[in-house]
Amino acid sequence: MSYSAPYLDHPESMKDVSKPLPPDPHSPGRALEHDDFDNVYPTHGHALDNPFDHTEHPQPSSSYGSTLHAEEAETGYADHQKGISGSSDALADDFAYYSKQQARPGDYDPDASLVKNAGVPSRGYYEDLEYAEAPETQSTPPVAAKGGFFSKFADQSARDPIDQRIEKKRRGIGRQRYPFVVWAIAVVIVAVLIYELAVNGKQQGTPFSFKPFVNPMLGPSQSALIFLGARFPPCMKLVEGVPLTLQFGCMNNTDNPPTILCSLEQICGFGGFKGKEPNQWFRFITPIFLHAGLIHALLNLLALLTLSAQVEREMGSGAFLIVYSAAGIFGNVFGGNFSLVGAPSTGASGAIFGTVAVQWVDLLSHWQIEDKPVRKLITLIIELIIGVALGYIPGIDNFAHLGGFLMGILTATTFYPVISRTKRHKLVMWGFRLLAIPLVVILFVVLIRNFYTSDPYAACGWCRYLSCIPTAQNNHCKG
Repeated sequence: MSYSAPYLDHPESMKDVSKPLPPDPHSPGRALEHDDFDNVYPTHGHALDNPFDHTEHPQPSSSYGSTLHAEEAETGYADHQKGISGSSDALADDFAYYSKQQARPGDYDPDASLVKNAGVPSRGYYEDLEYAEAPETQSTPPVAAKGGFFSKFADQSARDPIDQRIEKKRRGIGRQRYPFVVWAIAVVIVAVLIYELAVNGKQQGTPFSFKPFVNPMLGPSQSALIFLGARFPPCMKLVEGVPLTLQFGCMNNTDNPPTILCSLEQICGFGGFKGKEPNQWFRFITPIFLHAGLIHALLNLLALLTLSAQVEREMGSGAFLIVYSAAGIFGNVFGGNFSLVGAPSTGASGAIFGTVAVQWVDLLSHWQIEDKPVRKLITLIIELIIGVALGYIPGIDNFAHLGGFLMGILTATTFYPVISRTKRHKLVMWGFRLLAIPLVVILFVVLIRNFYTSDPYAACGWCRYLSCIPTAQNNHCKG
């Protein structure tokens, strides 16, 4: 609060404003307090707020008298007391409000609607305001563009950065997590094997053939394998030296005397021949699901569920199915041209070797980014040698292995998702693809035509030894 004198005619009066003022001449015996001084003489329109203003002001006329000064003093004093009282009440209210215990999160219902609690009656005009909750927004994942038929075999991960694709490859992460096609093929192989053993058990009284020849693979007899769909050229075409009148031992009884024989058409089964000549072309396909016995099936299942399964994860089911089928069929076409005529052939080895060839394409295409590529190459060479060695076991066709491997190289070059870090590498890979596609067609056409129209064994006399060890039992690999 400022202290100001009503009329300062002399500067000396400002020396000590804290001293009591002289008695008011209009109210004898009473000295005004300093606070009363402001209320008695309002300063509206005057320069009395500045105590350093020495301008002379006109003295009030003596006509006011003592009554005016007394009434003004009492009125000003009363107003001042009211102001002090009001300020004290306000301070007391504020103190009481802030001294209350602060609210905690648990004091309120978290599910209470904001609209219900937004308006407070004591807030005046704000009580009609409503607060609505903001609408919930759900993030919609981006929808991938749907491609055509060939998009199933294209490299969908090609949109990822090169470094990310390389890291995924090193960690063994491919296009998909589960090898669905491999699992389905494994189920079919097991089911067909059970059916083979059941048929042989019905005909010979035992699921495994021990008479007249022992099957080292613990499986059906050769007659049963031919009847169930093994690749057997005399059932597919006219073979020189195997006339239609040739009689074979029936498979219904191992103790049949030589006089009880069956015709070739009966041995081939499937309703016989649809004409005068054998024409069961589907035997290029059915051997993929047949196996010579329990051991043969277990070996192929082991390779299928490990090597082939990883290839499917990397390539995707669509591309894998193309490679697997093409390699399996071409392996039988290749074997039909060069294998022994009188030896039935079964097994998924040709198709599995096609998936082994995919690993070769993978290694050679990504040599610069592979971890320890030399070690991986040595492993692949050892696997190939073991596979070829198994092809010399009776009932297994090595030509199916070699043919499947060749077709696997060509189809894998076309469909395997190769990572190209440079433009030159990409151009080289596309060059191989453009070369592989016509080669696939040419090989199928030429070898199928050669199988049906020419003597396939005359073209390469020594090739038979790639799948046969000469013994007296097999007539020294002469069929």
